[in-house]
Amino acid sequence: MSSVDTTPASTDGLVTIFRRVLETDDVAADSDFFLLGGDSLIATRVLSAVARTYGVELSFEDFVLAPTPAGLVELIAAAG
Repeated sequence: MSSVDTTPASTDGLVTIFRRVLETDDVAADSDFFLLGGDSLIATRVLSAVARTYGVELSFEDFVLAPTPAGLVELIAAAG
């Protein structure tokens, strides 16, 4: 785990990451990444952004179990 940044995770922050990697503004806190057209390759970009921004490394399995911005915020908080 890297401690590059200690920015607290926020739903807005994760929504912004989803919007950037999915190239759409149609993302809300409860939007499912995969239903928005995301796939496993693009998910790695989200996980990488989470690690850089919040200093928490989540697994792909974590992502699959909580594929929404709100779900990831909870995982980040639990890991931090």
